[in-house]
Amino acid sequence: MTKPSSLNTLIDLAQNSADGAARQLQELNSTRRDAEQQLATLQVYRRDYTERLQKTMSHGLSASNYHNFRQFIVTLDEAISLQNKALVQIKTKLESGREYWYEKKRRLNSYMTLLSRQARQQAESDNRSEQRTNDEISANLLRRTDKTY
Repeated sequence: MTKPSSLNTLIDLAQNSADGAARQLQELNSTRRDAEQQLATLQVYRRDYTERLQKTMSHGLSASNYHNFRQFIVTLDEAISLQNKALVQIKTKLESGREYWYEKKRRLNSYMTLLSRQARQQAESDNRSEQRTNDEISANLLRRTDKTY
């Protein structure tokens, strides 16, 4: 059976690994939130710009200004499309990071279960040993009392 110190070393390593995976997962979550915020900002900006175009068109607009408005909206659409793709990639990385963290936590939990089992077996062994010692002491006392009679 593995020595307690070896198992404790494995637990420490597994804990460090799980902590590192958790930190990576937090960073990925933060990156996802930032990407979602950027996407929302782009979408609001596009909506506002489209409304400005419509208001400006109702008052009259030159062809060159209309072209500039439309070109800028197309640029915003491209930026939104790229941000959507980036968000999909980040979500994929986030899912991988979550799976990696789960794997590290499972490994840590396995080692903790082994340590618990080992401690329970040691306690049972100690209890049996103590019981044997008590039985021997009782038997010796009984023999001594039988000899005195």
